[in-house]
Amino acid sequence: MTELEKYYNKFNEDKRLLSRHGQVEFITSMKYIHKALEELSIDNPKILDVGAGTGRYSVALAEEGYDVTAVELVKYNLGILKKKGSNVKAYQGNAINLKRFSDATFDLTLLFGPMYHLYTFEDKLKALNEAKRVTKPGGRILVAYCMNEYCVLMYAFKENHIMECLAEGRLTENFHSVAEEKHLYDYVRIEDIDRLNVAAGLERVQIVSPDGPTDYMRPVINAMDEETFQVYIQYHLSVCERQDLIGAGAHTLDILRR
Repeated sequence: MTELEKYYNKFNEDKRLLSRHGQVEFITSMKYIHKALEELSIDNPKILDVGAGTGRYSVALAEEGYDVTAVELVKYNLGILKKKGSNVKAYQGNAINLKRFSDATFDLTLLFGPMYHLYTFEDKLKALNEAKRVTKPGGRILVAYCMNEYCVLMYAFKENHIMECLAEGRLTENFHSVAEEKHLYDYVRIEDIDRLNVAAGLERVQIVSPDGPTDYMRPVINAMDEETFQVYIQYHLSVCERQDLIGAGAHTLDILRR
């Protein structure tokens, strides 16, 4: 069993996305999924969710009536997804090799987990190229990334691991995270995402921050009454496209045209 499998056997992704801070990310991501589907304007679009986890997005989309296929690496997560009793067609598989699927099969492809756990440019590019291959020309690919500055501010400074990270070579001279498989997560900057898109020959439609400052404010968010929380969501949705905020949040969502 890999370290990633051991981690997800204990980590509850559904619980995270159902938490207050997770709801912000989920609501925002679903907004842009729906926007992409509306722009495609296709009857009965086919959706592929690569790195589907326990099915938070794929099951929700299937319940809305969409034709959804899910691929998940971790058997434990896949088992939870299948037990939800949805119409999602779920398979075990790897984002860097989607050989199960023919070229140009799907109208919209989600990569909402794989880039978190691929540690080299080459592997990220393989995942992006596979998503491109199975997506129809003119279709959309939505890719989520974990962001560098969130990692540095929260783990290195707030949790006081900065000296340890510097000593172990986990930060470059300009404070870019250097991750290995044992660290579980990889973190990028906008320029890293841009390089991947150029290498894959994919055109950006839009890039947004699905959570903005939310993860920095977990105690505050969790303490809000429901009315205040709904206003916070309205605020976040009004600013999540602002270029001066993208990259500072925990995640970034890149929306690409095939």
